[in-house]
Amino acid sequence: MALPDRVSVDGYVIDALMPDLVGHDRTASAFLVYLYLWRRTRGGSRATVVSHAMVADATGLAKRSAQVALQHREKRRLIEVKRATATSASTVVLRCDWRG
Repeated sequence: MALPDRVSVDGYVIDALMPDLVGHDRTASAFLVYLYLWRRTRGGSRATVVSHAMVADATGLAKRSAQVALQHREKRRLIEVKRATATSASTVVLRCDWRG
């Protein structure tokens, strides 16, 4: 039996983003999406291509909830999203500005 991969998360994500997103913004789904993107981008070190359906399947959210959560992250400038067309999967980059 193979051991599961380990994912390191910056303390800032837990100490600052989680209370801000879940407590202040009341968007726990946005925090779940952020953690999913953290894993997909290896902590913000690379871009990833995701669709709303992929995010929904991976997090257990409804597709519309995943879409709203991504929009919220983009509005808060925690992620950059690029789309080739309005209906194509998005290329997502995490913005980790707290790293300096």
